Amino acid sequence: MNSKVIKNNFNVAVALYRPEIPANTGNIGRLCVGLNIELHIVSKPSFIISSKEVRRAGLDYWEHLVLIKHENENTFLEYCNNNGRRIIPITKFGKNRYDEFNYSNNDILLFGRESTGLRESLWENDLDNSVYIPMSDNIRSINLSNTAAIVAYEAYRHICLS
Repeated sequence: MNSKVIKNNFNVAVALYRPEIPANTGNIGRLCVGLNIELHIVSKPSFIISSKEVRRAGLDYWEHLVLIKHENENTFLEYCNNNGRRIIPITKFGKNRYDEFNYSNNDILLFGRESTGLRESLWENDLDNSVYIPMSDNIRSINLSNTAAIVAYEAYRHICLS
């Protein structure tokens, strides 16, 4: 198989909890199309999903995105339970370094809001599965779309290239 093509057996998904910045969501949508994975939006974002800014960041790839919207965190958690999906909270308070974590093919990488991160209630029960990216003390966080790309491609490397 051509190593430049994403393997079809990669089934990890990305979930954004109440995203605030259209460009980040558009970039993450484009990332998901590139990896051939789903994007889940949990609760209402701070903007209209079909907004010009989201589509601009997602370019002409947006039409290929598998987008799943969840009304609230409870419907998201129910979806995960009913579909055998393990939630991997991505938070600076995570327990496991992103490149040392044992990803599996039904994981959903859950990212928080740009301004406040993940609500503790969304990840406190999944602390053992929580992941962080090391960074200096000079910043509060790494840009959301950059973080999603780092972790999603690490999961891909771990599952498909190891």
